[in-house]
Amino acid sequence: MVNKRVFKQINQPVSEIGLGTWQLGTKWGDPFNEKEAEKILQTAYENNINLIDTADIYNDGESEKAIGQFMKNNATDFFVVTKCGRGLNPHTAEMYTPEAIEKFAEASLKRLQIEKLDMLLLHCPPSSVYKKDAIFTKLDKMQQAGKILSYGVSVEKVSEALDATIYPIAAVEIIFNMFRLKPAEDLFSKLKAENIGAIARVPLASGLLTGKYTPQTTFGKDDHRSFNRNGEAFDKGETFSGVDYDLGLQAVAELKALFETDNLIPYALKWILMHDAITTVIPGASNNQQVIANVAAASIPDLTTAQMTGVKKIYDQYIRKQVHPNW
Repeated sequence: MVNKRVFKQINQPVSEIGLGTWQLGTKWGDPFNEKEAEKILQTAYENNINLIDTADIYNDGESEKAIGQFMKNNATDFFVVTKCGRGLNPHTAEMYTPEAIEKFAEASLKRLQIEKLDMLLLHCPPSSVYKKDAIFTKLDKMQQAGKILSYGVSVEKVSEALDATIYPIAAVEIIFNMFRLKPAEDLFSKLKAENIGAIARVPLASGLLTGKYTPQTTFGKDDHRSFNRNGEAFDKGETFSGVDYDLGLQAVAELKALFETDNLIPYALKWILMHDAITTVIPGASNNQQVIANVAAASIPDLTTAQMTGVKKIYDQYIRKQVHPNW
């Protein structure tokens, strides 16, 4: 059974394990598969997952459409977190205008077939946008007009999240996993003090923290794990959480020894949930069996002090120097 946690500013209970839909109904780079997407959403629904994270650009809008159609067909509501802004071309701070944000929100409403967005996040904009009063004033006005229930930010860096906390945001979405410990050190106490929710994204470090990968593992040419390892297409931190692949494998071997298993998925997700600042964690799924594997984390015992300490020791030894200063 997946437990519930609450976005405190809007008193909204959500499943502590949600569903990220970047690759909904598809493997990285493959064509969108509507039937597979429906199976994934159905499995999430059957396993008491009620929070779905998406964005207007995921699968060129097909992710939002599939979620909207599922809710309509099944007469059910998910709490849908969607994001906007990455579709701007060029993706610059100047392109983030109140008019652009409203246009993106209206398009998401149509694709999701709903009248109010549950939560709208700025989608990893340039750093200066998190200090742009006009954008947050527009979000306030959209909230007052009933177009959105709540809003927040999705960020690359802890510093960006801290900048955004001067505004009445309901949530911060940030990369947080066993290879990204900085948010717990520098951000979470602030979020708790302000009753701002935390959404942990990229929880399995692009699959590296599943424990399934080896030096021989290959990825398709259209898979970001092939073409973005050094930030060629977007922020390097989105791919393997910014960790060098071979170094990551060394750390994963240590984590397997620590948890005495080759399947790290439930432990990687449970580790995130051990932090009480976290409202929900959003692992993705390219098939319904991956949803079931993610849900399994909810039923394992809390990690021990020795296990939590062990994760930090592995991070300090292998990962900290490469990752900690950058995000």
